[in-house]
Amino acid sequence: MDLSLDERTRICVLAADSRQADDIVALDMTPHSSIADRFVICQGRSDRQVKAIADAVEEQLGKNGEKPRAMEGYQTGSWILIDYVDLVVHVFDPETREFYGLERLWGHADQVAIPELPTSHPPASESLLVEKS
Repeated sequence: MDLSLDERTRICVLAADSRQADDIVALDMTPHSSIADRFVICQGRSDRQVKAIADAVEEQLGKNGEKPRAMEGYQTGSWILIDYVDLVVHVFDPETREFYGLERLWGHADQVAIPELPTSHPPASESLLVEKS
């Protein structure tokens, strides 16, 4: 099954949310980077939760025939990067996310809205996902 980038992003965000990920952000990297077209960034409160979030993302995309090209950082659980070529998922613990500051580094990138994202647990920062401008 060929999923669009928006569909795969939505699946990633909802999978992360299903494992109580905090501060989920999807960034449109298309005009800014040749690394990927989209970043999904989120965090868990412990290495165990970071791994559970990464597992959920991989499982849900796998159900739709999507396999990652690579996964890095799973053993330590402080920053797991899952590379789906045009979509890269970053799952951090809070300290590592703050240290690397991908949202600051790519602050000029538009955030992508995921309307289906429940608001049952508020994000750690002011804004979760904002409509593209």
